[in-house]
Amino acid sequence: MAYKQLKLWFDRDLAVLLADKLLSNGVQFDKDAFVHIATQGLDDLELKGRVEYIADALYQHLPFDYQEAISRLVAILGPENEKETGMFKEFYWVMPIAKYVEKYGLVNFDVSMHAIYEITKRNTGEYTIRPFLEKRPQKTLSLLEQWAKDPNKHVRRLASEGVRPRLPWAGKLDQFIQDPTPILPILENLKDDPSKYVQKSVANCINDVLKDNPKVGKTLIESWATNSTKERKWIIKHALRNLVKANEGWAVKIVAR
Repeated sequence: MAYKQLKLWFDRDLAVLLADKLLSNGVQFDKDAFVHIATQGLDDLELKGRVEYIADALYQHLPFDYQEAISRLVAILGPENEKETGMFKEFYWVMPIAKYVEKYGLVNFDVSMHAIYEITKRNTGEYTIRPFLEKRPQKTLSLLEQWAKDPNKHVRRLASEGVRPRLPWAGKLDQFIQDPTPILPILENLKDDPSKYVQKSVANCINDVLKDNPKVGKTLIESWATNSTKERKWIIKHALRNLVKANEGWAVKIVAR
């Protein structure tokens, strides 16, 4: 099969797919009007613009009541992703639903958190959660600390990936660039996680911390390096990869332990 750029998957076929899923779940929905609105002007947009455009079309055609609308969107998510891959290849069509929550869900925290919890089991909630961290930091962090202990690896990964200060393709979380200590309890809960998928996220989060707050990051790593498990050793090594590559003495010694 020929390679198809991800943004090109967000087209008329995706709009039809979403409409059919809603209709098959008993939602009263004007398919033709939705597909028309969702596809006008897509050709001039890049990936993030296309995703938001389709999310806005959903907003125009679903019930005005957010709780009612999001319950109908969550109902079409289908089976969970059991693998550590496939978020974008198989569940790419979930991205406009995630954007819907990100853009329109700040008014209803509990309903949105339930939606993000379900979305991240298929696609990812790492971008969707960030406005909630900015608007309701304490409440969101408290929930993510719980999610870091969740049985589902995708939910645990979200706990660390969502709080990354410098997550690629997302806005920076300035509050954690200034002071990353509020996210450390989440990382502590994940330091021995058995999933490589989660370990990589934790390492990348620490790597972000090291860029702006090297003292905090180094203190965390040093506390983990003593009597560390194999999972923790892998996280430390991956977190320090850039410093090791730069032949930074402290990082080289830590990894060599």
